[in-house]
Amino acid sequence: MTFRHLLLAATAAVALPGAAMAQSSWLPTAAAQPITGVYLGAGAGWNHYGQNNMTAEGRNAQYFDATRASRQGNLDFNEGGVGVLSLGYGFGNGFRTEIEGSYRYNELDKLGGFPGRNGGVATSNFRNFDGEVQQYGVMANVYYDFQLPQWFPTMPVAVVPYIGGGVGYMWTDIDAKGSRAAANGNTVSINDTAGQFAYQGIAGLAFPITSVPGLSITAEYRYTGALQSKYDGDVRTPTGATVATGKFEVDQAHNHSALIGVRYALYTPAAVAPAPVAPVAPAAAPAPTRTYLVFFDFDRADLTDRARQIIAEAAQNAGRVQTTRIEVAGHADRSGSPQYNQRLSQRRADAVAAELTRQGVSRSNISVQAFGESRPLVATADGVREPQNRRVEIVLR
Repeated sequence: MTFRHLLLAATAAVALPGAAMAQSSWLPTAAAQPITGVYLGAGAGWNHYGQNNMTAEGRNAQYFDATRASRQGNLDFNEGGVGVLSLGYGFGNGFRTEIEGSYRYNELDKLGGFPGRNGGVATSNFRNFDGEVQQYGVMANVYYDFQLPQWFPTMPVAVVPYIGGGVGYMWTDIDAKGSRAAANGNTVSINDTAGQFAYQGIAGLAFPITSVPGLSITAEYRYTGALQSKYDGDVRTPTGATVATGKFEVDQAHNHSALIGVRYALYTPAAVAPAPVAPVAPAAAPAPTRTYLVFFDFDRADLTDRARQIIAEAAQNAGRVQTTRIEVAGHADRSGSPQYNQRLSQRRADAVAAELTRQGVSRSNISVQAFGESRPLVATADGVREPQNRRVEIVLR
């Protein structure tokens, strides 16, 4: 079994469970919570490694000069595979960092170039190609997960788009050779490993699985490049005698990769069912106090139509019972800084007080307070968006 067959089998093993889950009712249609804490990731897929231009140096260059050929050649590789393992940490606000290890493999398609010059014999016709390239990388990545709003057009599964980038180090092992059709059939070969600075850009989609909290299926594209390096190589006769040894300077090609993978967050907060937006009021005779809850969209302080209905009901009941004071208290969830959330809860409370005044309640009877994220209705980790905590409480006393 070739590496290509192994790669296809591994990719299918990862992709098929994700496809099955995508058809299942396990997957939610609401927005997923940002990752908080440590997570693990793995992926496998296809890798395209472009053409590598190379230049002969030292005695190798002298050999091509002596045969009146250019010092410029190239290496072309077939489509190959890539595998990735990662350990990361999510900050609960969409940002993630991680350390990644990767492996890429591509087989040699052909070795070419080194054409004749100044009337020399054309030598770009190579034959008997053999070889491969293997790349081992260690990268430090930074990501941002986009939390789609709940009003986003209906989709069959929950989805979290993300982008990222990273820098690190990559070791490239090139083992390639080919025989020149001219020049007595001498074989040009490279067999060496070199390390170089590497960088990459990433874009992907994550599909959370609600039946296994913290688990997601991922699909992503990666662009990975590395700096120029020099590799040992030689020229030999058909009998194996060494004609020249030296260096080949190789312009590293760019990797284009498509991967299917899984990601598992080790510490996932338990899901909390959304609270009804109906006012909390006794069904029997009026009680000494009544409480109404007005909810807000994420990072917003403007009133929805439903919020105005609740405020209108509170204003009407304030005139029917012997209300001596109306308390308006603003709150925010823990996504964002405490200072920002304090100001946001104040804006929400002011908006509700203004609407009560518009509904006929005397402003002198209304007291306004802002508590920021200090009094959550549902306890969450820092940075978590929680709809029940984005509220204003109206209390009739």
